Amino acid sequence: MPTPKAEKTTKPRKAPAKKKVAAQEPTVIRPSHEQIAHRAHQLWIERGRDHGKHEEDWFRAEQELMKAS
Repeated sequence: MPTPKAEKTTKPRKAPAKKKVAAQEPTVIRPSHEQIAHRAHQLWIERGRDHGKHEEDWFRAEQELMKAS
């Protein structure tokens, strides 16, 4: 009498692990020197061409342009 064949037992396969995607930081597009200078000049004119606040105008211009992009 022939011997019965053993049933194959297979382990269920696990789905391949998903690769973790590194969190990407948002790309910051910085305005060019010329763009900042132009906006700072506009701010200076809007303020009545008052001297002595060029750094404030520059900083404000840079912040405005970065928010706009």
